[in-house]
Amino acid sequence: MKRKSKFTFPSKFLLLLLTVLCLVCIYISYAFNLSGGPLNTIAGYVFIPMQRGINAVGLWVLDKADNLKDLRDVMEENAALKAQVDELTSELNTIKLEQYELDNLRELLELDQKYPNYKKVAASVIGKDAGNWFSIFTIDKGTKDGIEVDMNVIAGKGLVGIVTDVGPNYAKVRSVIDDVSKISAMVVNNSDRCIVHGDLQEMNANQRILFSDLKDSKDEIMEGAEVVTSNISDKYLQGILIGNISTLKKDSNNLTKSGTLTPAVDFEHLEEVLVILDKKISGEETE
Repeated sequence: MKRKSKFTFPSKFLLLLLTVLCLVCIYISYAFNLSGGPLNTIAGYVFIPMQRGINAVGLWVLDKADNLKDLRDVMEENAALKAQVDELTSELNTIKLEQYELDNLRELLELDQKYPNYKKVAASVIGKDAGNWFSIFTIDKGTKDGIEVDMNVIAGKGLVGIVTDVGPNYAKVRSVIDDVSKISAMVVNNSDRCIVHGDLQEMNANQRILFSDLKDSKDEIMEGAEVVTSNISDKYLQGILIGNISTLKKDSNNLTKSGTLTPAVDFEHLEEVLVILDKKISGEETE
């Protein structure tokens, strides 16, 4: 037995019915209240919040886009400024280095003029023994430049040391601060003699070296007095500044004095020196 087919409402009639219903609603809305009808009310509840949300999202996206552009601009500007700072820093370091080299050369020139009677040759320090101080070091001039063993070396404001070994294009120098160094010296203001000893332990502790056997029977010598090489040394030329007296005390024998000297040379930052090509040819080292 056949079943009866269920009643179906054609979709085109349903669409037509809904269209007519919408038109009727629009007509009633405009007929009774042009600006405040049901559809407007529905639209106010449905579409206006949606529009506000869309506007808010759009403003947020636009704001983020502007911020991103500003951030990109700031990053580019920072990169440019960093490059400029690096360039200026490099230029400043170069200027400082050139100024430091110029100061060294000016200091050497003044030192050269301080001892005009001696023939000299300039040299650069190219190596040193281990440690903080230039106690034993190598320079870039040798026999080809007229340098010989026992020639005096000066820098800064006075005596650096003496040449102990020499090759065709290099020479080794032992400075006055080395433990082995011992120099016959005298105090400028009264010509009293003393012996200056290198002492690396004292250099490490106080940046000074030692002196001993100073007579000073009249108690004329004060701290700050200049000490120079004496005329009786067989290796060191007379009158080269070694340093200034820092401390002074009377020895237990009550006949002599001893103490410390601040060297005339910066033995921590030694780069350029002058080698005196004249050698001491007479005299005998006094200890």
